[in-house]
Amino acid sequence: MLTSILQAVGLFLATNIDDIIILSLFYARGAGQPGTTRKLLAGQYLGFGGILLAAVLVSLGARSFLPEETLPYFGLIPLALGLYAAWKVWRSDDDDDEGKIADKRISVLTVAAVTFANGGDNIGVYVPVFATVSTSAIVAYCVVFLALVAVLVMAAKFVATRRPIAEVLERWEHILFPLVLIGLGVVILVEGGAFGL
Repeated sequence: MLTSILQAVGLFLATNIDDIIILSLFYARGAGQPGTTRKLLAGQYLGFGGILLAAVLVSLGARSFLPEETLPYFGLIPLALGLYAAWKVWRSDDDDDEGKIADKRISVLTVAAVTFANGGDNIGVYVPVFATVSTSAIVAYCVVFLALVAVLVMAAKFVATRRPIAEVLERWEHILFPLVLIGLGVVILVEGGAFGL
């Protein structure tokens, strides 16, 4: 059991370390808004729960549930969200502070969608692992993964609230947030060969 736990920790870190950047940008976007951490935790758990459910079902033989060739198309989710965020930045009025705050509200569903879309590589890595281990090991992996989701969100909060990083994020978040989402979407689409790319 200890071996499964240690392997789960390593696997989680290898497949989710990039989420710290995305979550840090979400923190910057929600700076000063009440409930930002709660919304990020809820969204991250919802999205990651979907990743785990898909990986477990596929590893148990339910290939028709989520055919592997569909995974790259999840890149459309962050691409669309990033384009929408860029459009909001482009059309925003510099004098409308209330509108700026409303445009930066964090949504649990947006966090969940980005988490799930960014999890195509997670599913691709977890499926072969889950297919080759016992049911108790799968349960151990899932429990460890779910515990580490909270650690990941807190690590992102730590990164986003360090003064030099927070100043950069505060100043450039409105540009970085859409760019990172658009880039993430394009990378997922291209690396997965979506649309024959």
